[in-house]
Amino acid sequence: MKREIQHLNELDPVAAEIARLCSTYPVCLFYGNMGAGKTTLITRICKFLNAEGNLSSPTFTLVNEYHTSQGNPVYHIDLYRLNSLKETQDAGIEEFLNSGNLCLVEWPELIAELIEGPRLEIHITVSHDNCRQIEIRPFG
Repeated sequence: MKREIQHLNELDPVAAEIARLCSTYPVCLFYGNMGAGKTTLITRICKFLNAEGNLSSPTFTLVNEYHTSQGNPVYHIDLYRLNSLKETQDAGIEEFLNSGNLCLVEWPELIAELIEGPRLEIHITVSHDNCRQIEIRPFG
């Protein structure tokens, strides 16, 4: 499914839809250029999941762990600084992906081949007029 948003206030319906799909797809992979809005979208998804914690980009920590109001962990993973599959393995990223808990992954290109179960791919493209095209692709 594809959505187009022109303003940030149009993001909530998309975030709500992805949050609803998270119960079926425990791994969500977010693709898009720098500044496309991956972190902003993930923050909105977490709010719809009632996740609590410091909802921010884990660029330097690699993984932020949030908890839903039911106590379920949500892992926000940012692989921007990693350069190889070995680095992701050394950082223990595969353990998060195989935990059965929700993983929201920015810059997932290095680990996409490790995902065996159901997943969502969310592709964000920014057009010349700053509109965002958001494509949600379910797999598995």
